Amino acid sequence: MGHAAIFLAAGSGSRMRGVVDDKLLAKIAGKPVFSYSLEAFSKVNDLDRIVVVYRDEDQRCELLACLEALSPMPYAVEWIQGGDERQHSVFNGLEILTIATEIVLIHDCARPLVRTEIIEDLIMAAIRDRAAVLAHRVTDTIKQTPRRSRGRRRLDLKDMQRNRLWAMETPQAFKYETIFEAYREVRLNQEVITDDTAAVSNRGIRVSIVENPYPNPKITVPQDLGYAEYLIEHPVDITDLKKLEE
Repeated sequence: MGHAAIFLAAGSGSRMRGVVDDKLLAKIAGKPVFSYSLEAFSKVNDLDRIVVVYRDEDQRCELLACLEALSPMPYAVEWIQGGDERQHSVFNGLEILTIATEIVLIHDCARPLVRTEIIEDLIMAAIRDRAAVLAHRVTDTIKQTPRRSRGRRRLDLKDMQRNRLWAMETPQAFKYETIFEAYREVRLNQEVITDDTAAVSNRGIRVSIVENPYPNPKITVPQDLGYAEYLIEHPVDITDLKKLEE
């Protein structure tokens, strides 16, 4: 049995405020954002299939050009159009795969800095534990506002325990049967979820965290493009990180 990846590329990118037509096709350090995820996954052992979930035919043609530039392509590529919401796009991608897939990785291609070695760590965790997510520790102090607050003045702020907080990233990895059945129930029950771990957690399945020591930001607003380019041009060395922790 091999492994597969679902590349989510169908998002609207509305928070880019029209600065670029498609953030996945915007260039950082000379290459489209989408190409960085392709390259990182192309070096993953035992990955033999990807499903690209695209927005429309024009975008598909542009993404295909990125794929063709990665030659030779080390995996089979399939295409499926996305849905109205992220969870619909994920389910569309899952339906293409079969039980011949052992592990499926679900990746938001707006995170171009993910590293091959971290992806492989995530796969090993999913093989062992059925479900695993890439994440980093929250370092900011987080406050929760009242549920029915109408503004941002004179609020009763509730403290959150920072040492228990993790910021979710992608990819997230699952045994195929586990995530497919979870998403099928999400669809049948008309649930609303914002990430893939929620689909399995809501069914009592525990998720393992793989801590990511490297920056893996999501490109959401225009200034994120410059930040990602800086990180690409000034890569973090894991040995430097370990020295800082000592």
